Amino acid sequence: MTGKMPVIRIALLIEYEGTRYHGFQIQNNVPTIQRELERAIFKVTGEAVRLRGAGRTDAGVHARGQVATFEAISALPRQTLVRALNFYLPPDISVRDACNVEKRFDARRDAISREYRYSILSNSVHSPQYRRWAYLVTGKLDAEAMNKACDILLGQHDFAPFTNNEGGANNTVRTVFRAEVRKEGDFVFFDMVANAFLPQQVRRTVGSLIRIGSGAMEVGKFCEMAASGMIGAAKIVAPPHGLCLMKVNYSDVGFVNYENIQH
Repeated sequence: MTGKMPVIRIALLIEYEGTRYHGFQIQNNVPTIQRELERAIFKVTGEAVRLRGAGRTDAGVHARGQVATFEAISALPRQTLVRALNFYLPPDISVRDACNVEKRFDARRDAISREYRYSILSNSVHSPQYRRWAYLVTGKLDAEAMNKACDILLGQHDFAPFTNNEGGANNTVRTVFRAEVRKEGDFVFFDMVANAFLPQQVRRTVGSLIRIGSGAMEVGKFCEMAASGMIGAAKIVAPPHGLCLMKVNYSDVGFVNYENIQH
């Protein structure tokens, strides 16, 4: 007598260019990252699954280290599963790695921190090569002034000013471990690492930092706004295409390629 096949929970390490998608989470009648991944999983395993991601990325936002899990009976070797999924995925989505995880593992709740990067091209002319992942800001930006503003973001704070009403007025406290602006040639990169993020938190932060870098806002005004507790006080929202989810950190996940995500 044949016993029932065990259900396995599998974690995927995912990279995507979000330009043509309406975010990660599945929605009706629009293309999403989750929908494409679930279609590919069905074609490979023959099983209809529901993918659970570590976080929702908005429409047009990219990822280099998104993590998502699903449960299936199929027990393909890691390399076979990765190759098979990538065969069926469109070229702007890639599964970089896969591993089995414990059934209690939750990609969202078990995350220790998340790392985001916002890329800015500071130039007088646009770049066709970088137009899909870097936001063009004409004119120079003062990275030193921007970094002074970043200092006040570190630690545990109420980040209500950097979100919209979707953030939930009763739960807008987050802990930021890193907030830093770095300049490389014509590019300005803003890196932010936190235990979790509110909707639009990085993009609203960048919108204000750009004002500081261009001289339109003083650091003191930024500090007052950040401490105001008013939802949406940071009114300027940087466009989504400059934002990328770089990595989701866990205490123990067995991705072979996890440490090879280039920053």
